[in-house]
Amino acid sequence: MADEKNIGTPAEEEIEIITLTDENGEDMDFEFLDLVEYEGKRYAVLLPPVEDVEGEDENEDEEVLILQIEDDGNEENESYVFVDDDDILTAVFDIFKEKFKDEFDFAEE
Repeated sequence: MADEKNIGTPAEEEIEIITLTDENGEDMDFEFLDLVEYEGKRYAVLLPPVEDVEGEDENEDEEVLILQIEDDGNEENESYVFVDDDDILTAVFDIFKEKFKDEFDFAEE
């Protein structure tokens, strides 16, 4: 009898989706990739939704969104804030790339 392999998705590979509300009250879903701590602050590494646009290559390079997480000690009151400092963005992304170098193919600029 041939061996059967489970081709289902393992629990650790489940996609975690978070919904953020912008300043206009519009909700947008993001795939949560990782939480990175850097210089005493926490940053969320998110993947924006892929729009199904006819004619676009599905394998087109995707860019992540890095947001700083601010909270008042209550997880329900977390805020996600844009990071304007390119040095912080680069450092956080470098940590993310090192952590997931075997799981993602990162494009070199």
